[in-house]
Amino acid sequence: MPRPSLHPAKILLPVTIGGCYFLAASAALLSSRFEGGLALIWIANAFLMAVLLTSRRRSWPAAMIACGVASAASTTLFGMGPAAAIPMAAINLAESLIVALICRHYRRPGDGVIGSIHPLVVFILALCGVADIVTGIAAAAIASWLTPVGFGLSWLHWYTGHALGGLTCTPILILLLQGEVGRWVRETPPAIKVEAGLLLLLFAATTIHIFYFARYPMLFAPLLPLVLIAFRVGHLGAAASIVILGVIGGLATLSGDGPLVLIGGSMGDRVQAFQFYLALSFLLTMPIAAELNGRRRLFQMLRDSEARYRAITEHNGDVVLNIGIDGVIQYASPSAMEQIGCAPELLMGQMAANLVDPVDRAQVAAAHRKALAQAGQSHIVEFRPLITSIDLQWCEMVVRAVLDERGVPIGVISTVRDISRHKARQRALQQVAARDSLTGADTRRAFLDKLDAEMIRARNGARSSLLLLDIDFFKAVNDAHGHGAGDRVLTAFVERLRPGMRGIDSIGRLGGEEFAILLVDSDIDRASMVCERMRARLVEPIRLDTGESIAVTFSAGLVELDGHATQTAMLEAADKALYRAKHGGRNCLRLAA
Repeated sequence: MPRPSLHPAKILLPVTIGGCYFLAASAALLSSRFEGGLALIWIANAFLMAVLLTSRRRSWPAAMIACGVASAASTTLFGMGPAAAIPMAAINLAESLIVALICRHYRRPGDGVIGSIHPLVVFILALCGVADIVTGIAAAAIASWLTPVGFGLSWLHWYTGHALGGLTCTPILILLLQGEVGRWVRETPPAIKVEAGLLLLLFAATTIHIFYFARYPMLFAPLLPLVLIAFRVGHLGAAASIVILGVIGGLATLSGDGPLVLIGGSMGDRVQAFQFYLALSFLLTMPIAAELNGRRRLFQMLRDSEARYRAITEHNGDVVLNIGIDGVIQYASPSAMEQIGCAPELLMGQMAANLVDPVDRAQVAAAHRKALAQAGQSHIVEFRPLITSIDLQWCEMVVRAVLDERGVPIGVISTVRDISRHKARQRALQQVAARDSLTGADTRRAFLDKLDAEMIRARNGARSSLLLLDIDFFKAVNDAHGHGAGDRVLTAFVERLRPGMRGIDSIGRLGGEEFAILLVDSDIDRASMVCERMRARLVEPIRLDTGESIAVTFSAGLVELDGHATQTAMLEAADKALYRAKHGGRNCLRLAA
């Protein structure tokens, strides 16, 4: 079976990176080994770091092998010879690998490679604070063994050359590998391209003048256009300007021109001084550019988010309100006119509490306070609007805090929805659930809820009574005439009793043939008279659908509500009185002891 062939791009990229690495390493070794030791300028590892930071880990081995071979070849031909080739290649690979691993480990979701301040700071610390310190020790040991340069000076040459080369060239190479340059060329308006080109040309002219023609040392002069380019062009322009400064200033320094010739000492000392100057320029501009780029991306995200928000709010049936901490409405969506009958521009500047019925304002205000105190959570509250209509009776508000850049609440965003139909259906369902389907009396649960409410009134001084009724010999009716007749007797029983009750009184079916009547604002004497009037309404027999008639009587137990007792105690007292009535001849009333 034939082996699958490798894609040409998978071979071309490592070869290209290796070739670039070899050229950069050879140039550095030929031009900056002033004392015969390590090179003072080293940008070759920037190629490998850029590849490792922008590619997947499975492609790392090929790139590292290519760059390792290139490093060994350049060291053998132009550096410290074959003895140092393999060790120096391993050290160069270790530097790039350490930086890549640290940056990958501390990269946050949504961060680019160096496009914002956090990954840039991590890159600087990984390169200058870890990788170059550690690998510099190994490189200095080899250099001090094979060359006349001492350990300390060799370590300094390695650190300054590799740190500067990595800081200066890695960002621009990352931008190239990520396609940022091509994207900028395609998407940037012509006017901004012209402005960027003119700024870079002006910066190049300024740098040439300072390093070749100026009579006085004016190394501070390029800093202003550097910052200006960072603000106007962004991190791509800042990286390009650092490269321009490095190329022009480096060539001038190596050729014996520029303000750094005033520094006494060897060419190596002047090159190191230029490296420090270039590093300071990098640290001045690149963090600014990265921060601005992060803010620019954030602004774009906010603009897109606002566009989506506007599209949603302006075409949504719910009313969207932005409310400040002081309770003043700052924004109202167009649906306010349709939903609550008020133009949005009239709502803005008004207190949000003015939309709520005074009865419900306290709970709405409490929901707003909870939203401000518990940022990140939504709170739901139902309220009645101040201005109601046939269609608008109830509203639901969902409240969530709005935070500033420090995470401090600056107000709330609220969506208001008409839930009048929902509440109407809810009430209808509650009414159905609260009615006994056969007799129309309250269900046991609904009646006991009313009894609870009346117990509270009794605690405050109201005098009401509880009457328990049980139809006499009801089982005999079922046995003799069937359950259909029994159901007819239960229905007619409630129908006969209702006219003797007031609208504030309630009758409930507790189970089977047992009923309870709550007589509001009726003491024991009045309740006894009401009971006897109800008994009189049952003197006439109940006629069945078959034409037969059945005489119906009931036994009753009566208790006056005691506000300091429990509901259970009141029911037990009335039930004991009912028990005495049933065992005392039936068709009679007994009072609780």
